[in-house]
Amino acid sequence: MSLAEVVALVLWIGVSAYAVLGGADFGSGFWDLTAGGAKRGAWPRALVDLAIGSVWEANHVWLIFCLVVLWTAFSSAFVAITTTLFVPLILAAFGIILRGAGFAFRHATHEFRSRRLFGVAFAVSSVLTPFCMGAIAGAIVSGRVPAEPTGDPISSWINPTSVFAGLLAVATCAFLAATFLVDEARRRSSPDLERYFERRGIAAGVVTGVLALAGVVVLHQDAELFFDRLLDRVVPLLVLSAVGGIGAIVMLVRHRPGPARILAVLAVASVVWGWGIGQFPDLLPGQLTIDQAAAPSATLWTLVLVVCLAVVFIGPALVLLFRLGQQSRLESGELEAMAGENVPPA
Repeated sequence: MSLAEVVALVLWIGVSAYAVLGGADFGSGFWDLTAGGAKRGAWPRALVDLAIGSVWEANHVWLIFCLVVLWTAFSSAFVAITTTLFVPLILAAFGIILRGAGFAFRHATHEFRSRRLFGVAFAVSSVLTPFCMGAIAGAIVSGRVPAEPTGDPISSWINPTSVFAGLLAVATCAFLAATFLVDEARRRSSPDLERYFERRGIAAGVVTGVLALAGVVVLHQDAELFFDRLLDRVVPLLVLSAVGGIGAIVMLVRHRPGPARILAVLAVASVVWGWGIGQFPDLLPGQLTIDQAAAPSATLWTLVLVVCLAVVFIGPALVLLFRLGQQSRLESGELEAMAGENVPPA
């Protein structure tokens, strides 16, 4: 394995972490959006707030990490992607900013209309951002991002593969989030919310599976190179993903949220690694390989050193943050108080 491939592996670990942790974060916003009116959605939204309130900003560390590694180690690919796909990238960035502002300000204001406006901003952007990121992935795997920054800024991400990948990203985030929220509801001794998110997790899992099956046809017709590589290399990972997804649904039916969450993470991580292996050795399929895009070895070695230092100094802090979050030691409110006198969902 070359040094450039080692750095690409590090990059993909970051992509996987963001897909799982950031995906569950965005998916919580999807359930916030679909929770219903102020009274009917009070309890689900209160659980969402408590579940992600202490960690939602930390998940963007992985996105920043991926962008820095891509820019530093594979600058030609970074230029090609950002030049061709600047529209969905801007929309995704706008969604991240709007989402953060909406989430923060809806807790800082007590006026009903303002809270509702900021809540809508948070929820809608939680769907917009993963869709755009999925569309970017679809543009890359379908070979619509040329090595030279001359790609079409519209058709590159508005095409069958990108639309499919965007919808799959939204559905996957919703599925992940539901399994996390079921576990969160059990930890907080809220059986009503546990059943509520179990039903939605099962539905999201079924929708995600149907979309994945439909994607086989889309990729066969619209991304032939990537599809052929999937058949040659990635079938075991795709089977593992299907087993994980079905297993998560079964665990939700059996009211076992802990195993359901683990299996859902396994299903999503398998898809992400299938994507990476399907592209290998290309960064841009059919356009640019990892070695062609790699920076000089001195730059790559420096980046590896910086990553190692980050693991030593930042890794423990992130682990501690998530542990404290799981132990409910970082919140400033209780579920019942945040939901008010509204009736829990049936």
